[in-house]
Amino acid sequence: AGACGNASTVTRTFTATDACGNTATATQVITIEDTTSPVLASIPADVTIECDAALPSTMPTAIDNCDAAPAVTFTDASVAGACGNASTVTRTFTATDACGNTATATQVITIEDTTSPVLAAVPADVTIECDAALPSTLPTATDNCDAAPAVTFSDASVAGACGNASTVTRTFTATDACGNTATATQ
Repeated sequence: AGACGNASTVTRTFTATDACGNTATATQVITIEDTTSPVLASIPADVTIECDAALPSTMPTAIDNCDAAPAVTFTDASVAGACGNASTVTRTFTATDACGNTATATQVITIEDTTSPVLAAVPADVTIECDAALPSTLPTATDNCDAAPAVTFSDASVAGACGNASTVTRTFTATDACGNTATATQ
């Protein structure tokens, strides 16, 4: 047996015998080694996924000239993206045969956040007296990837029928960490 599962040494002995039974021998040492790397096949294509999706789990297959089942493993290296919920993961697959020969391939997984937050409990339209303060109730916001999207508002006022009357349209805006927005009005 050799240093690994696919390596070995064979000693071949040749014997020559003449008609009178005299013999001569010689030996040949044959060293069998495995220096050929496996080949990765069916490598998953680069993919873009939403920030709340699970990373893909598809693995490539590996074939080898001597090892019927080379091991395939992977490591992930992540780089932050342009916003809090975005990143790029470079997945490196490695196939290793029984003698330690390796082959690698990569898949790039782009993680993005393109989903807007959702506003809930938006205050209903209301009529108030001219000396009352404007309501201060804010809606709530949820998002698929941002645990606390920011909720802001802006007011646009239009004069009413008399000097103390007006209509204020309050626009609420929810913004997640990647700049996706949702709006509602009161």
